[in-house]
Amino acid sequence: MKKITLLILLLVFTTSQAQKTEEITSQKLNETREITIKLPASYEKNKNKKYPLLVLMDGDYLTQPFAGNLAYSSYWDDLPEVIIVGINQNKKNEREMDCQSGPESGVPEEKGEKFFDFIGMELVPAMEKKYRVAPFKIIAGHDVTAGFINFFLYKDQPLFNAYISFSPVLATDMETRIPERLGAMQKPIFYYLATADGDVARLKKRIKTLDENIKTLTSTTLRYHFDEFVGASHYSLVPNAIPSALYHIFSSYQPITSAEYQKLVAQKSGYVKYLEDKYAMIENELGVKMTIRFNDFKAIEAAILKNGAFDELRDLASLAKKNYPKTIIGEYYDALYYENTGDLKKAIKVCLNSYNFEEIGGITKDYMLEKAEILKNELSN
Repeated sequence: MKKITLLILLLVFTTSQAQKTEEITSQKLNETREITIKLPASYEKNKNKKYPLLVLMDGDYLTQPFAGNLAYSSYWDDLPEVIIVGINQNKKNEREMDCQSGPESGVPEEKGEKFFDFIGMELVPAMEKKYRVAPFKIIAGHDVTAGFINFFLYKDQPLFNAYISFSPVLATDMETRIPERLGAMQKPIFYYLATADGDVARLKKRIKTLDENIKTLTSTTLRYHFDEFVGASHYSLVPNAIPSALYHIFSSYQPITSAEYQKLVAQKSGYVKYLEDKYAMIENELGVKMTIRFNDFKAIEAAILKNGAFDELRDLASLAKKNYPKTIIGEYYDALYYENTGDLKKAIKVCLNSYNFEEIGGITKDYMLEKAEILKNELSN
């Protein structure tokens, strides 16, 4: 029953997104290729917003499950919205021909080399020209296409920032080449790798070797995660791995969690800086510029009050005014600062002057006026 409910949810959210199938003429391939594009639900409303780009190999069967997971998770603001482009490879032997590599060289050859150039020199630039694409780009594939996406890591400046590899068919020497390339990266790079206990034995053996080699790296720029799913097969691991991969890559995007808050409370200071750094990381690593969530402001407020770091309320007020300049939240934190540092007259004045600001998240004008009256009574006693 739970699986049926989840399937219904995924279908509902998937169909709510703008989706279209297009043909793109490739000079590199000397042929026309079919692609499926899914735009975020907010794409037409937020005209100035840019979105990460997710390129899916095997788009004919990976697009829908990825889109469903992303639509559901972004609805709850757990994951960002992304632009999805799926490369359909459902013609006979098409994916195998697309992913050709030399058995000795271990790099794309013949049509594989042309397909590699098609993605990097035609498809991605076309998406960037036509849509509002953020700098952060992801590529994903399954078995033979999962192996192929690794070739982009061989470039000195990789086109993609994140790689999702489901049970890859690894080309020659990839067990050592991939770790070497990941270890050499100077900028943050995300790499997700998955297999299963029921995976194809010959694939699984090399995947485990690759995992072991990556885990020896001491790189500060690598964000790596490996999954081995129990009770899954070469095919059934994919629906299990999709949310795991997405949450790994976008872990910094998520709102402050209960576990994160507990670690935060253990600090004695630096709460506002933590919040600023969290959203700077979202922008720098994921290319997503966003307003700080109201609930994250409240989490920082709670940590400040719990540890009596009242001076930080002034910094929190300044940050709130930058993010919500027309709302009452900045005045709320100013008043809270004055109240907790003993200057009740200033706290009262701020509360009364906040009447011209818009209400937000339960911080209402009536609340601020009632607070002013409470503080007046305290001052007179």
